[in-house]
Amino acid sequence: MKQVAQNYRSGELVVLDVPAPACKPGGVLVRSLYSLISTGTEMMKVTEARMSLVGKAKARPDQVRKVLDSVAQQGAVATYKKVTNTLDSYTPLGYSLCGVVVEVGRGAEEFAVGDVVAAAGNEFALHAELNWVPTNLCVRVPEGVAPEHAAFATVGAIAMQGVRRGEPQLGELACVIGLGLIGQLVVRLLVASGVRVVGIDTVPERCRMAEAAGAMACAAPDADGTAYVEQVVQAATAGIGADTVYLAAGGTSNGPVELAARLARDRARVVDIGKTKLDLPWNAYYEKELDVRFSRSYGPGRYDDRYELEGVDYPAGYVRWTERRNLQCFLDLLADGSVEVGSLVSGTRAIADAATVYGELREGTLKGIGFLFAYPQQAEGDGQDGYAAVAPLVRTTPALSVPSASRPAGAVAGTVRIGFIGAGSYASSMLLPHLAKHPSAELATVATTRSLSAVNAQRKFGFTAMTTDADSVLEDPRIDAVFVVTRHHSHADFVCRALEQGKAVFVEKPLALTHEQLDRVLETVARTGNDRVMVGFNRRFAPLFADLRHRFGHPGGPVSARYLVNAGRLSSGSWYLNEELEGSRWLGEGGHFIDTLSAWVGHAPVEVSAFQTENGADLHAVLRHEDGSLSTITYATEGDSRFPKETLDVSGGGSNARLDNFTRATMWSRSGKDVKRSYSGQDKGQRAEVAAFVEAVRRGTPMPISLASVTATTRATIAVGESLTSGRPVVL
Repeated sequence: MKQVAQNYRSGELVVLDVPAPACKPGGVLVRSLYSLISTGTEMMKVTEARMSLVGKAKARPDQVRKVLDSVAQQGAVATYKKVTNTLDSYTPLGYSLCGVVVEVGRGAEEFAVGDVVAAAGNEFALHAELNWVPTNLCVRVPEGVAPEHAAFATVGAIAMQGVRRGEPQLGELACVIGLGLIGQLVVRLLVASGVRVVGIDTVPERCRMAEAAGAMACAAPDADGTAYVEQVVQAATAGIGADTVYLAAGGTSNGPVELAARLARDRARVVDIGKTKLDLPWNAYYEKELDVRFSRSYGPGRYDDRYELEGVDYPAGYVRWTERRNLQCFLDLLADGSVEVGSLVSGTRAIADAATVYGELREGTLKGIGFLFAYPQQAEGDGQDGYAAVAPLVRTTPALSVPSASRPAGAVAGTVRIGFIGAGSYASSMLLPHLAKHPSAELATVATTRSLSAVNAQRKFGFTAMTTDADSVLEDPRIDAVFVVTRHHSHADFVCRALEQGKAVFVEKPLALTHEQLDRVLETVARTGNDRVMVGFNRRFAPLFADLRHRFGHPGGPVSARYLVNAGRLSSGSWYLNEELEGSRWLGEGGHFIDTLSAWVGHAPVEVSAFQTENGADLHAVLRHEDGSLSTITYATEGDSRFPKETLDVSGGGSNARLDNFTRATMWSRSGKDVKRSYSGQDKGQRAEVAAFVEAVRRGTPMPISLASVTATTRATIAVGESLTSGRPVVL
């Protein structure tokens, strides 16, 4: 299928052939009819991408702070690789479309194949022929609304949420500063609400368009235009001033926010909808006691994964207007004629011309407000409600012979053919670069949930094939080993299915989130005779760790180890916060540290005790190992992000060892103090880890970490949570 994408590093904008997305539970697969270009938000992104690295940094200071924090914790080299990988990737464009449902996922049965829908979301309603859209970001289009007009629904919901934030009342007067696409829709919604409107914009044609839609007066933000609008406001309100001012402008000028104070009445409301400079003139805003408000995208539910991805709605009695209800309301206004958008359509172009259209918009040679992309359709006779019926999506998968489930993976002749399920940031920066260079590894097929992720992985690392169907990787008899680098809840299931296909499996931690999931893996191993499982516990392979462990030697008795992890706080949108689905943060990461300690001690834990702070942010886990050694893990989230992430101290046999964040390793012994450093940057062992796995698969030798070891580590990781809950030690 075709999809519009942009490389954020180079600014290149292209229409790519990408694999069609899979229809997942909780949503529908939509074949696009029309998608709307947001001439504000999207063009800002397009312009940003063409900036130099310095320009990008100035445009996104929030991201610069994250990079600096990453350098402090992970080192400059690791951070550079991660940032470069992120920048040098194709990213999608678009977030507002109308299309036809061609497949319905489990849990989305309120929709049916053939439904004409409007869809929203900058991860879902993309400029692409096919999109998977979750139920709460998708609404049916009422009869009589043209699909090209329904494509405005998302942008209409943004304008509607902005209007609602201003709490307009019948008979009030509002001023809209910035009459681009959002501003024009705000004008129409206000007029439909019985509010008198004036407008400000630098483009005369936009002013005339707003007046045609019902605005009393519009003018340019120069001295004459401002004086004229102010005169109209004063006359219409008997000298009181505007009740609400909507900032729908963009750019770096502070003019809009200063003009808002001039036109607003005492204690008026100022609502920021666009992305404009907000250097509030204190005296002007203080003297009028202006109420400054922000409008966040489409409405309540935005940026809440439980709402958007899991379909958990907010009761109307508590949240009347969610983003989905805003979408539906806007479409209803189109249906009954209260709002019209036909006059906003400045042109419709084929999706194949997208690169040209964006270029013309950027250069200013294409004038207008609303531009639509049209998509080629596969018509099958006449549809309902005046629309052409769209053929249901038919997936074709080449016939594959399935190997016997009882056949364990053995030695491989020649190179190891590798399939990847998941190719996110970690896989693309820490695993795939090493595999792509390994002489015995051949990257065969990559499967990702999002189409562009597969394209990026193929482009960067040379996969032979790409897909959004994980089954095509699992069931391909030509693939020798499967890497599972997906979200945590899916790991155990993918491991079992790959083992049943007779493949070797490398799975990122954790192997399982529960004892039941782990038992299923072990049952699959016993049933198939295939125990070729490797978990991505990379730290034991780190060069400085291995060398320090060698120098420490065998103390002849138990040791005491202390592992400090300065994990830091999660961002508000992190998927780690969805503990119901993904398990706790500790479950996702704690296995790393238990495995590292077990590798040092040489014995698995036999007992776990855990304690946490009152707010649950930090925890301490105490492990007793088979040989009597004691190890303590402090997992802290409330520290400074610039402090190194990991510090390991070990004492025993008259010696001490310290590993500082995998960049410096120090030994204290009778021979004195010995320090070694990594001058090439932090190395946490991923290169050695994947090399060991590939060689084990190629030669048919045991996995680099035994199944018994990864099982013990997984059970100990789960036991930490059990000890926290019970308040007692857990014997393993």
